[in-house]
Amino acid sequence: MKKHLCRALLALTLALAVTGTTLPTAWAAESEENAPLDCASALLMEAESRRVLFEYNADDRHAPASITKIMTMLLVCEAVDAGQISLDDTVTTSPYASSMGGSEIWLEPYETMTVDEMLRATAIASANDAAVALGEHLAGTEAMFADKMNQKAAQLGMDSTHFVNACGLDEEGHYTTARDIAVMARELLQHRWITDYTTVWQDTLRGGETELVNTNRLVRFYDGCIGLKTGTTDDAGCCVCAVAERDGMTLIAVILGAPDSDTRFESAKSLLDYGFASYALAPAPEVEGQLSPVPVRHGTEPTVTPVPDAPEGILVEKARRNDLTCEAELLPEVEAPVEEGQVLGSVKVLLDGEALTEYDIIASQAVPRMEFGTAFCRLLSALCGADVE
Repeated sequence: MKKHLCRALLALTLALAVTGTTLPTAWAAESEENAPLDCASALLMEAESRRVLFEYNADDRHAPASITKIMTMLLVCEAVDAGQISLDDTVTTSPYASSMGGSEIWLEPYETMTVDEMLRATAIASANDAAVALGEHLAGTEAMFADKMNQKAAQLGMDSTHFVNACGLDEEGHYTTARDIAVMARELLQHRWITDYTTVWQDTLRGGETELVNTNRLVRFYDGCIGLKTGTTDDAGCCVCAVAERDGMTLIAVILGAPDSDTRFESAKSLLDYGFASYALAPAPEVEGQLSPVPVRHGTEPTVTPVPDAPEGILVEKARRNDLTCEAELLPEVEAPVEEGQVLGSVKVLLDGEALTEYDIIASQAVPRMEFGTAFCRLLSALCGADVE
């Protein structure tokens, strides 16, 4: 009965997507039978705008299982990009890391691999032992690494998240929400090279002796999927954070607490299908006609030309992409010196009079401050009717 209900709900979701009907952003379910998806919590976010397109119990706290490893990978990526560690560095497996169990690559105590190999094991095969080994490599102990994870979560505004370990095994006090997961997934994607790992379907380690198969089958079977992480434990149920890109738009779908693996993937596909069918990135409306040169006080030039720093696309329902308007607001004047790219104003993109987004108007060129010598020469030139250097 439950599977038939799930299929019916998923079919309804897809039907709504095809017709362009917006799903409710909140569904107050009095019972499991009234839930919009067969899971405990769900959320769909467009990555660039951070706009939430669908949510269900998105702020309820849950054990995240191996979705935890998104934060582990994020801290590794930050350390690599900051030059603190290298992908070629050697990681030594502690006896503690080798004892994790669950999903693993059977690291032996004191076995060594590179950061690259450990990251592959973590991203593709969701190896608990590799994730903990990476955490220890960065922070010394898993507990100290968990402190770093929580510091990063606080920095990102993940107010309903607390990490106790690097891999996601069930522990008291280890929890997060669908909304917070979408936030940290978006942050991980700022390190674009991580998709060199999360999009791999199969790989090997130890000279071909250890096979890695991606725990996220959407990477292979869903068009545009670039990751990001699955998770399954007794407390968490079956979870997935699935990210897909099409036509320049990136969607993040989070499913927590699904009853089985098939349901989590079908639910994530349903959310992604809905998002891609119902929304698009529309070009920003033309604003140049509303922009006049901005006067510059004490500058070598009397004005500076403003140009829009428009985003590549504005998220909007497909049926409304031709209905966007905009309003520009410029500073009345600026004081020299003016730097190229300096903010001179802003543009609001409107739909039915309500702001969807806002972006900057910037200076097209630098305008230095007028120095006394330059001003004197120009005055002398004007008085004499000749060029004076």
